[in-house]
Amino acid sequence: MDPYNIIFHPYVTEKTMNFMEKNNALEFVVKRNADKNTIKKAIEKLFEVKVKEVNTRITKTGKHAIVIFMPEFKAEDIGMRIGIF
Repeated sequence: MDPYNIIFHPYVTEKTMNFMEKNNALEFVVKRNADKNTIKKAIEKLFEVKVKEVNTRITKTGKHAIVIFMPEFKAEDIGMRIGIF
């Protein structure tokens, strides 16, 4: 499993920025046929973090995964590492 084939890019809007601050979560555009467990493993491998929960939804722009991180890992720090800010 190559995580770069599953996770395409972060999805950044004002709403997702608020979600990052309040819920310790980031949103990513992911491969359409990827399941929650595969997305969780890919995120953990890419960013060397622990994931608490993954929620997915399909929109007209593709499949989106909202990834909630464990409390010891801050979504803001991960966002800084991947260049969201």
